[in-house]
Amino acid sequence: MKLEGEVLRVGFNRVFPAGGDRIVHDALELLEQMIDSGQIPGGKCILIDGPQSVPVAYVISHKLAHLYEVVGVLDPKIGRKIDTPSGALRYKNYIVTISHGSSKYKVGDLIETQEAQPERSIVKVVLCGPPQSGKSCLREGLKMAILSNLAGPYPYVITACPDGEGSWYQKTYEENQGLADEMKRYMKFEVTPEFAEKTAQSVKSTNQLINIIDVGGKISPENEKIMEPATHAVILSGDSSKFTEWENFCQQLKLTVIAKIHSQLDAVEDGVFFADNWKEKTNELLKTTPLLTGSVHGLKRGENVSDRPMVQALADLMIHLTKC
Repeated sequence: MKLEGEVLRVGFNRVFPAGGDRIVHDALELLEQMIDSGQIPGGKCILIDGPQSVPVAYVISHKLAHLYEVVGVLDPKIGRKIDTPSGALRYKNYIVTISHGSSKYKVGDLIETQEAQPERSIVKVVLCGPPQSGKSCLREGLKMAILSNLAGPYPYVITACPDGEGSWYQKTYEENQGLADEMKRYMKFEVTPEFAEKTAQSVKSTNQLINIIDVGGKISPENEKIMEPATHAVILSGDSSKFTEWENFCQQLKLTVIAKIHSQLDAVEDGVFFADNWKEKTNELLKTTPLLTGSVHGLKRGENVSDRPMVQALADLMIHLTKC
């Protein structure tokens, strides 16, 4: 938590897992420290901006209601919208949730500020490419890299590959490799038309800002069905000669390829190459070329690859796309 003027910025530490009860205790402790030290002095109005669980929101509101006449909470979906050369912006609006002793605001009123935020876009990115390229390892590393970036939205993962390596696999492998491998054998399955239809519906309906869809390593009618509702694609291949066929497949499905990555298991470093001025010319460049190319090394099961330069670069790229 950090108070900036009238705005209290709040957020989760998303790298270290904790239960809801622990988070509530930590939130209360931090609030009391800030109040006792004068960092939260009290006054006419305070506005809360940032993600918080329902229990944490109750703790914050209870403590602040004793200090301020008015407490407002950000609603990112409302507010005046303007178009700029670099994309749409929306001015932040707060809904008054607590009001006592104020002649200016009542509960339900809107407080508009002059602070603008980029209008966010939903991106649905398919991780695709030949089998044995390390897609599942990349998926887990990418998820952790996005989570460690406090400016990044929560990455929602849809596992649509039949290799049995769900989101549980990496953590289990780190703690008990034998158990992970045994469970994986039981979790393997064939991609049926029914599974493809159900998964495609999940891809279509998901509404998180960043969605990662991990598909099997075949160009097939089932993968076509699953990938079609997505918006973008990342192609990962251990064999660079396979890029063209997967690019053609993505083009056929009208998916924008944002990255082509050569997976090099035994290499010792990554090669990361962004297109020139990729942040300023994102949409223009994506009409003709991926924004990110290069290589990633050592996508091995059981290893945390979230700090690989290519994985970090891909995380930054996905976060950036939500702002375009």
